Amino acid sequence: MNAGSTGSRESTVDVTSSELLAVVASRELVGKNTVFAGIGLPTLAVSLAQQTVAPGIEIVYESGVCGAHPSHLPETIADAVLITDSEAVLPMTALFGYVLQGGRIDVGFLGAAQIDKWGNLNSSVIGDWHAPKVRLPGAGGAVEVMANAREVFVVMRRHDRRSFTSELDFCTSPGPDRALRDGIRPLGSGVTRVITDLGILAREGVGEELRLLATHPGVTVDQVRAATGWDLQIADDLATIEPPTEAELRLLREDVDPDRVYLRRSDPGPRPGRC
Repeated sequence: MNAGSTGSRESTVDVTSSELLAVVASRELVGKNTVFAGIGLPTLAVSLAQQTVAPGIEIVYESGVCGAHPSHLPETIADAVLITDSEAVLPMTALFGYVLQGGRIDVGFLGAAQIDKWGNLNSSVIGDWHAPKVRLPGAGGAVEVMANAREVFVVMRRHDRRSFTSELDFCTSPGPDRALRDGIRPLGSGVTRVITDLGILAREGVGEELRLLATHPGVTVDQVRAATGWDLQIADDLATIEPPTEAELRLLREDVDPDRVYLRRSDPGPRPGRC
């Protein structure tokens, strides 16, 4: 777990939830080479990592773009800006068959509406499948990313019992533990990191539950447990995450997303008592 930061001073300015999540998630990419990035906060985090902890990282998008170097942040995976200066554009059959299923992705970076203690994800519906309260975008390529990336990082905007649940309303992307029950052996370890506005949860792979690895300043273990829908395990060496530095925030706001594609102008700040 990389709880450190780029720059020597803590931020003295207000930090939004999106900024906090993007900075903390970007630090987790130290030492990674190839990332399959989802649109939204994953794209924001990987783009920041390119300018800080992982300058040589290769970004791959579901639309077939490999080695993306866009002039500004894409709004969708089909945004034409992704193609400009990219290293390759592959047909989706080659992307999924050769790159992803070939085990060439270090980290799949995803989002989800719900997650359970084994790292299974729901991005399909909230409520009953036949009469859902909310219908969500669905799987996209997340199932293949979960099965074939060496590991998966998840960024969750909301850490509460509705999102961190003991039982998913629907399992869109089964992790390796659930897949193995059905006789399927995935290539990767499934979800190994979950970054939230309360802290970082982690697991090593098959057979392990997610456990609390680190909290943000001012966040207590009891607070995280109360917001989690299962009996959350706590790491013996629980760490405290360093707040975003002024240098990281400046890069994020002025270089990575000056047009506020993903840094929401009306984004709420961290929860009370936090940095």
